[in-house]
Formats: sequence, structure tokens, C-alpha cells
Amino acid sequence: MAVVARDPSATTEPDPADRLGSLLVRLLRAVGRVKHRVVKNGPDGLEQLAYAVLFCLVHDGPQRTGKLAELLHAEISTISRQTRTLVAHGLVARGADPIDGRACVLTATAEGERVFAENRRLRNLFLAGLLADWPEHDRSTLIGLLERLVHDIEKTTAPTESK
Repeated sequence: MAVVARDPSATTEPDPADRLGSLLVRLLRAVGRVKHRVVKNGPDGLEQLAYAVLFCLVHDGPQRTGKLAELLHAEISTISRQTRTLVAHGLVARGADPIDGRACVLTATAEGERVFAENRRLRNLFLAGLLADWPEHDRSTLIGLLERLVHDIEKTTAPTESK
């Protein structure tokens, strides 16, 4: 059975999709404000997108610039600029693509993995502090629902394979 979205303007009742949308906007703004306090263990001058590139390389392994742009929904020129900075700081290395030697593959270096792990540790400490007073059941429920939401978003926004 298909679920049909309601038009929020058709009623004065609060629409769950509208409430969720507003909460997600507030969440993203709050996360953006907090990131600058939590993510700082790395070279000065790295932008947040550079950390996102580093995350992809640590989490998903070596990637071409085009694939990183696709994963991060960014322009190739933007990813190229971020990777130049990461390479200059010794966090990422360039190498020849084993499949096509003319292409370049980016890989997180040992220092990049260290910086990533330290940022992850700081993030986890921050989140653990936020949730410290929450009952275990609430923490588990939050994590389960967020996993479900992210899975559904990823499933509906996954790039389609061209044949």
C-alpha cells in the first residue's frame, strides 16, 4: 500500500512531516554550531568538508575524486580543493588507480586516520555527555529510529546505476 503525503496547508493540524522537517533543520543548525567546538584536532585551516572527505576515505577506503564528489553531493572542483589541502597537510595521499593508471586514487594516510580517530573520540565524548542523563531505553530508541530514518533516506536517494 502506497503512503500518500498530506498537503500541510490543507489543515490546521500539525503535520508530522512538517514537524520532522523543522526538527531536522534545527538539528542540522545545532550540529553546525557544535562542530567547531568538537572537531578541532587536526591542522588549522581544514574546512568541515575536508573532514567529510577524510571520513569517506577512512570509512569507505581509497576513492577517486569523482566518487567522493558523488558521495558528498559536491562539485568535483570543491572536492579537488579540499583534497589538495588534505594532501598538503599529510592526511591524504594520491596514488595511481590500480584499474586505470591514468586516474588518481586518494587514500587516508596514517596521520589522516589518527586525526580522524581523535575527532571521532571527541565527538563521542561530547555525545556521551549529552545523553548521560537519558535512560538507556531512550538512548536505544533514539539510535534505532535514527538508523531507520537514515537507512530510508539513503535508500531513496541512492544513486542509480546506469546500464
